[in-house]
Amino acid sequence: MGHLTVLYDADCPLCVHLRHWLLRQRQLVPLGLVPAGSQQARRLFPDLDHAATLREITVIGDRGQVYRETSAWIVCLWALADHRPRAHWLATPAGRPFARATVLAAAKWREALKGPGQEDGPCGDGHCEVPGPPG
Repeated sequence: MGHLTVLYDADCPLCVHLRHWLLRQRQLVPLGLVPAGSQQARRLFPDLDHAATLREITVIGDRGQVYRETSAWIVCLWALADHRPRAHWLATPAGRPFARATVLAAAKWREALKGPGQEDGPCGDGHCEVPGPPG
């Protein structure tokens, strides 16, 4: 795999934090981070359900592979040098329930941070503003 594109919610503080964290990691597979629902995402992936990408993390492989939810988190970790062994374990029958529980907990936290009625985020009109890293 040559590269992965991570579609993340630019209106979610947790998602933006994880975006910055991913960018600081040593990558074995280059990660491109694109705001979900943005004009850039729509241009890169015209056949994708962009409303769904605002509800769940979505990762696209360079050959068109689509990873969602738990699989998306695992493939992000797999792309990172220091986390690839953990990703291999999370993909096993023993590790998958732990990965799923983590994704569900993050989704609940994300929902609480965003508040009601903000499911489409700032990208509904195709324009996203991504805050810079903290500090």
